[in-house]
Amino acid sequence: MSNKKTAPLMRLSSIFAISATFLVAAVLCLVAARFSVTVIEDNSRVSVRDTLDKNGLVWTEVDADGLQIFLGGTAPSEATRFKALSVAGTVVDAARVIDQMLVEDTADVTPPRFSVEILRNDHGISLIGLIPAATDREKLLQDISKITGGAKVADLLESADYPQPRTWPRALGYAVKSLEDLPRTKISVDAERVQITAMADSAEDKAKVETELARRIPDDVRLALNISAPRPVITPFTLRFLIEDGNARFDACSADTEEARQEILSAAGKAGLQVKAECTIGLGVPSPQWGAASVQAIAALAELGSGSLTISDADISLLASEGTPQRTFDDVVGRLENTLPEVFALHAVLPEPPDESAPVAPEFVATLSPEGLVQIRGRVGSELTRETVDSFARARFTSDSVHTTARVAEGLPQDWPLRILTGLETLSYLSNGAVTVTPDSLSVRGNTGRKEASALISQFLSEKLGEAEKFSIDVTYKKALDPVAGIPTPDECEEQIAEIQLTRKINFEPGSSTIDSSGASIMDDIAKVLKKCGEIRMEIGGHTDSQGREIMNQQLSQARANAVLNELRLRRVLTSSISAKGYGESQPIADNDSEGGREANRRIEFRLIRPEPVKERQTGLESLEEPVEEGAESPNQEDTPDEQN
Repeated sequence: MSNKKTAPLMRLSSIFAISATFLVAAVLCLVAARFSVTVIEDNSRVSVRDTLDKNGLVWTEVDADGLQIFLGGTAPSEATRFKALSVAGTVVDAARVIDQMLVEDTADVTPPRFSVEILRNDHGISLIGLIPAATDREKLLQDISKITGGAKVADLLESADYPQPRTWPRALGYAVKSLEDLPRTKISVDAERVQITAMADSAEDKAKVETELARRIPDDVRLALNISAPRPVITPFTLRFLIEDGNARFDACSADTEEARQEILSAAGKAGLQVKAECTIGLGVPSPQWGAASVQAIAALAELGSGSLTISDADISLLASEGTPQRTFDDVVGRLENTLPEVFALHAVLPEPPDESAPVAPEFVATLSPEGLVQIRGRVGSELTRETVDSFARARFTSDSVHTTARVAEGLPQDWPLRILTGLETLSYLSNGAVTVTPDSLSVRGNTGRKEASALISQFLSEKLGEAEKFSIDVTYKKALDPVAGIPTPDECEEQIAEIQLTRKINFEPGSSTIDSSGASIMDDIAKVLKKCGEIRMEIGGHTDSQGREIMNQQLSQARANAVLNELRLRRVLTSSISAKGYGESQPIADNDSEGGREANRRIEFRLIRPEPVKERQTGLESLEEPVEEGAESPNQEDTPDEQN
C-alpha cells in the first residue's frame, strides 16, 4: 500500500525537477538575449554617433531600440538631413534607420548670394551664375542682344526663388549697359559690386573707357576696373632728360620693363627731378641694357650740372650747357664712354661761346591759336618751298585757318625745308602754341590736352632730325584741353547749367508749353554743356505759380518740362538718362502774392538724380569686403507723356 502511494510522488518530483530546469534555462536565455540586445543597441548607437560627428553632423540626435536606430534633431537643410541618413546607412543596415529629423524653416535660412559672370569675346556672350527668380530673364537676354548688335548669347544661368537684393536690378542693368563699350570683357556682378576686366586697343581708348564706365556707375554700387591696354610699339625708343636752371624734367621717357622704369625714375630723382614723371613701358627697345644705359647717361648729365640728354634707340646725345668747364666735360664724357653697355654710341657736345659779331640767324615761326588759326612767317628757301609749306599746313590743319606771310630768302642751310616741315608737323601735337626753327635749333612750346605729347614730339624730332640735333620742348599738359579727362563731373554739369540760368531764364508763352523766342539761345548753351557731360542722370523739373486750378498747373508744368526735353533731343543731346517731371505749384521758391514772386515760381530746374543714403548693411558673406554706402531706389526716369502737345 505504501509503495503504491510513493510512486506518484516520485513522478511529481521528477516533473517538477524537469520543469524547474527548463524554467531556469528559459530565464537564463532571456537574460542572455536581453544582454545581447543591449550590447548591440549600445554599439550601434555609439558607432552611428561617432560617424555622424566625424562628418560634421553634430546636430543629430541618435537613439536605439533593439535593432532600430532613430535619428532626431533639426537639420539646417533638406540636403544635410539626407546626408545624415546616408552616413548612418553606412554604419548599420539602412532599413534599420528610422528618420525622425526636422528641417529648419526656410524663412530662417540665409538667402543665396546672387551673382552673374558675363563673358564676351568675338564668338559671343556667355552668362553664368545664380539670379533671383524675379529677374526677367527673357528681357535680360533681349537687352544684351540689342546692345551688342545681335551677338549670340549662351544662357547658363540658374535661378532661386528668394527676394532679390534692392540694388540687384541697377547693378545688373549697369553691367549690361557696359557691354556696349567692351567687345572683349569679363564682368562679375553681385548686388553691390561690379567688377570689370577688359582689354582696350590703346592707352587713349583705355582712359576713355575708364572715364565713361566710372561716370555711369550707380551711386549705391561699387565698381572695380581692370582695363588693360597692349604695350605700345615705340619707334624710335626715346628718352629725353633735361636740367635747366636747376630744374630737371623729362620730355620723353621710355622703358622696356617695370624694373627698368623704376631704375630710370630713381636716377632722375637723384639728378634733381622733383615732379611726378610718366615713363611709358613699350616694345621696340634696341637692347636689354636700355635701362642701365639710361641710368648711366642721366647720372652723367647730373654730374655736368645742366644740359640735355637724348637717347634715340642706341644713339646717345649729351649736350652740355654753355660755360661748362672743359675738364669737367672731358672727365664725365670719358667715364660714360667707357662704361656704357655695348651697342650704345655716345655723341657729346660742349657748345662754343656765342660770337657776338655774327649776323642774326634766320628763323621760321609757325603759331597755332586756341581758335585753331595757323600763322606762318619767317624765311623759306624758294617759292616752291613756300608753296609746299602752305599746302602742307592746309592739309594738316584746315584750308581756311592757315595764313602764310613767309618770304623767300637766300643763304639758308641745305636742310632748311626739312627742318621747317618737321617743325610745322610738331604743331599738330598741340592745342595751341608755336614752333621756331633756326639753322642750329628747333623749339616747340605751347599747351596740349595729350599727356604723352612731349614724348611723341621728342620721338618725332629725334627720328627726323637726328639725336645729335639741338631742340627744346616746352609743352604743358592742361586737363581742360584733354578730350577725356576734361569731361566735367555730374556736379560740375549741374553747376554750369545753373550758372546759365542765373542770368537768363527759359520763358514760355502765357498759358502754353511753347518756349518763347529768347529761349532758343539758352537751350543752345544748355545743350552744349550736356553734350560735354555725356550720360548723366538728371531731371528737368517744371514749376508754375499758384494762379489757376492746381490740376491745370500740374499738367502745364509737365508739358513745359517735356517741351524742354524735346528741345534737347532736337539738339542731339543724349536724353536716355534725363527725365521730365511737372511739379505744378507744389514747390514755390517765392511768395505767390506778388508778381515778382509768381515770376520766380514759374521756372525750369535741372537737377541731378541722387539716391538717398540708407543705413549700411553687411552680411556674413561680405564681411571681408569693404563696406559700401547703399542708396534708395532712383526715381523713375521714364518721360511722362506730354498731355499738352
